[in-house]
Amino acid sequence: MPAVIDLVTRVLVVIAMAYASVVALTHWAVRRRRINPFGVWPRFMRRVGEPVLLPLERRVLRAGGNPQDAPFWLLAIVIAGGLLLLSLTHWLLDMAGTLTAMASAGPRAWLRLVVSAVFTILMAAIFIRVIASWFGISPYRPWMRLIMVLTDWLIEPLRRVLPPFGMFDMSPMVAWLVLWVVRGVVMGVL
Repeated sequence: MPAVIDLVTRVLVVIAMAYASVVALTHWAVRRRRINPFGVWPRFMRRVGEPVLLPLERRVLRAGGNPQDAPFWLLAIVIAGGLLLLSLTHWLLDMAGTLTAMASAGPRAWLRLVVSAVFTILMAAIFIRVIASWFGISPYRPWMRLIMVLTDWLIEPLRRVLPPFGMFDMSPMVAWLVLWVVRGVVMGVL
């Protein structure tokens, strides 16, 4: 059953990527005057692509971009979303397999699983915090408050101890490394 779910997810991602690629390629060919915009193929692709492209064009326009770039944004979103969907599906299938295997395991195995999950969540929170800072996402947003609570207890003391490295804040990287080392030690003890 997991192999079927994985295969269906991969097929859906490939179909979405093919759709977005054909829409973007046709749009590019029309813009570069490689094909006639009133031909059968461009009109068909416009009819097929409009339900997805019109809301995306509005969003790009509101963000200050060129609405003619919407097909390329669609391609980028499909690629990123497809990779995210495949990763999420793979993770969920692995988690289901782990929980199935853990059903007959003892308390020590459950403790190892919980401790490993806690370290994984903390390390992922540090990663999300760093990426959010690159995009200028405010730490006071409701969903970022949880990330800040999960990471401040480790990053803030390190930030006070580490010397400044110009415009770079090395404390998240050091915090991630500390968690990685502590995780290895704790998992070795368990």
